[in-house]
This record gives sequence, structure tokens and C-alpha cells, in this order.
Amino acid sequence: MPVEKSIENEIAELIVETLNLEDINPSDIDFDEPLFYDGLGLDSIDSLELSMVLSSQYGFQLKSDDPNNKEIFSSIRSLAKHVKLNKA
Repeated sequence: MPVEKSIENEIAELIVETLNLEDINPSDIDFDEPLFYDGLGLDSIDSLELSMVLSSQYGFQLKSDDPNNKEIFSSIRSLAKHVKLNKA
């Protein structure tokens, strides 16, 4: 019986695959670690790519002008919480 992956694990894998983070294993990512700057070191282009993949994967639109984006994209855990609340 397959074990269901958590949304956090799915998002970690999507980040590594989508952004070609060759030196990072999804299982090594701390779900509370910042995604940008000091954490994983993602940038604004990465956030656009990630938004498109997440929108496609989970069936809802992440909007670039959402005032909550800083919080939504602060960590994998906060991104997963947003996905759980909004996925189709």
C-alpha cells in the first residue's frame, strides 16, 4: 500500500524539479526554511516559475498582485497551507 506524500513533500519535489536545483535533495529541505534569500536562495524569476507549476498542479491561480504573497511564499510549510486551502 503506497504511502501518501504530504503536500509539503510534493512542493519540495516540485521546487527542486521545476527550478533544476541539482545540488538539493527534496528530503533535505526544512519545510520552515525561507524560500528566498538566506534560505533556499530563490529569486523573483523562480517565484514566477513556481507559481505557474503550482497553479497547474493544484488547479488554482496564484496571483502576482496578491498582498499575501510574501507570507504565502515564505516557506514550504506556508505554501502548503495555502495550497490546502485553495486547491481545486
